[in-house]
Amino acid sequence: MITKTKVIKLITKKLPSSQVSVQNIKGNDHLQVTVIASEFKGLSLVKQHQLVYSALKEELASEAIHALALKTETPN
Repeated sequence: MITKTKVIKLITKKLPSSQVSVQNIKGNDHLQVTVIASEFKGLSLVKQHQLVYSALKEELASEAIHALALKTETPN
């Protein structure tokens, strides 16, 4: 099991400027995550998602996070 706080901590460690929102969709291992970060500026959506996945790679590999619905954007 992974906590919302841990997910936020892992993402903000990789993307220090990020604002992260985490919601449980089903149980504690199906998550909806929204990340707004200036580090995404000029990157494709795929590259943005790859950055977030890299921050959570161990949790995804161990299936502490079984499903991840991800939304990324740059700040206005």
